[in-house]
Amino acid sequence: MLRVGKKATPYLMVAPYFVMYIAFGLFPILFSLVISFTKWDGITDMVFVGLANYIRIFTNDSLFYESLYNTILIIVITIPVEIILGLLLAVFLKDFFRKSRNALQLINFLPYITTPVAIGIIFQILFDWKNGSVNAVLGMMGIDTVYWLGVPWAARLVVIIMMSWTAYGYKMVLFLSGLSTIPEELYESAKIDGARWWDSFVHITIPMLRPIMLFVVITSIINGFRLFDEPQLLFQSASQPIGGPDHAVLTVVMRYYDVAFHNFEFGYGSAIAYSLFIVISIFSIFSMKIMNRKEESQL
Repeated sequence: MLRVGKKATPYLMVAPYFVMYIAFGLFPILFSLVISFTKWDGITDMVFVGLANYIRIFTNDSLFYESLYNTILIIVITIPVEIILGLLLAVFLKDFFRKSRNALQLINFLPYITTPVAIGIIFQILFDWKNGSVNAVLGMMGIDTVYWLGVPWAARLVVIIMMSWTAYGYKMVLFLSGLSTIPEELYESAKIDGARWWDSFVHITIPMLRPIMLFVVITSIINGFRLFDEPQLLFQSASQPIGGPDHAVLTVVMRYYDVAFHNFEFGYGSAIAYSLFIVISIFSIFSMKIMNRKEESQL
């Protein structure tokens, strides 16, 4: 009996984790997959409709395509900006600000750990039409004020600025961790051979950071498609319709939220969520193949 008890102890220790994961992780995933094939409002009985929800998404839901376009547009612009800012800042902190690197690193990382509610309020104040700081600066420069949260192109620009400002510090930390793994001997040898700082950056730093770059790109794509909190809070507090003016910043997750929790179409909302999962998988696999192909061509 004693031997059986010793053998069972490790399983008993890890059992609470698996119980919690099955109850609050695996079961909701499988349950949402099931109801994506049904018509259900959360109260009445489920009605099995097969693939009707998915057919409706891809053939009869213009807002889904509009939200997908907005999400991809924001991703295509913000990810390069975040990566370039994060990489350059990481390199500058490592090469030119070694004494004050920790303080500057903390300052630039703070936006990433700031709550989305606070970020939404900050940007609402900055880009307010009448009393915003941005319009005040434009007025002092003799430039006409812009209704930032009421014009489609301006609303998209605000969200792009907000997302880039929030996430570039996280990329900076990742690149700093990658830079710490590059041997200093490589830079010293390049310097002895007459290489300039830019030459070392292009031919040593960027190739050696390729694994980190792949991780950053894939996670950025996933997080970009999950965009919801900041634009939702920004335009909700600004008394705007969901997705901002003319649905200019309506993302796929915002579309899912509107369908599931405003219209109470839980079956159709679950179908949107799994359609988003398919889209994320396609973009992630495509990005991995492109970056791996570039790496193979350079070998």
